Amino acid sequence: MTGKLYLIPTTLGETEPLEVMPLSVKKVVEQIDYYIVENEKSARKFIKKISPKKQQSSLHIMLLDKYAEEIETHKYLDVCQQGINIGLLSEAGVPAVADPGATIVKLAHQKNIQVVPLVGPSSILMAMMSSGMNGQNFAFNGYLPIDKGDRKRALKDLEKLSKDKNQAQIFIETPYRNEKMFADLKATLAPTTYLCIAVDITLPAEYIKTMMVKDWKHQQPDLHKKPAIFIIQK
Repeated sequence: MTGKLYLIPTTLGETEPLEVMPLSVKKVVEQIDYYIVENEKSARKFIKKISPKKQQSSLHIMLLDKYAEEIETHKYLDVCQQGINIGLLSEAGVPAVADPGATIVKLAHQKNIQVVPLVGPSSILMAMMSSGMNGQNFAFNGYLPIDKGDRKRALKDLEKLSKDKNQAQIFIETPYRNEKMFADLKATLAPTTYLCIAVDITLPAEYIKTMMVKDWKHQQPDLHKKPAIFIIQK
């Protein structure tokens, strides 16, 4: 019998796992010893937190970071042929969404291995849920260009797209560049375009607010080095 690939969510910060995910995640972690992860240290920390009694020495950790060779990662699912289940862990939130784990999920389908997604926090969807924008039609755009000129053009393009398609546009930024992104949003977008900023989702300092750009010009939320989601709609 072929093993399965379980997509295991993690917390979005220093939150108790069972405060933001169901008990079923804990039960799966307790049954699995093989994991594909981005960072071994943080993966072991999460596993220990959600299942304190699990023996760390029993864990088989396979790294999926920027140094992992494709020829190596292509063999990660081989143990499934022995009937062994594998867990795919993201660094934060759900695997394979804004996350390199998508390559492993694709490989699982190619190898005819059953993929089992588990319920957990997704900052992208939780921000969209909380934004008040069009939940029937939205797009996730990942990171925008770093170059200031290119970024401003990208913002104008997304603003036009949101108006033409009545589509909410979601994107993210590296936490230490959040404040520059916020400044560009205020300087580039039309005053009546709606902007949602969602910061520290599920954490004690959670902040989610949607206003027109003209109203954001009088606000200065604390975005420095914090995980944030940005959503715009014209």
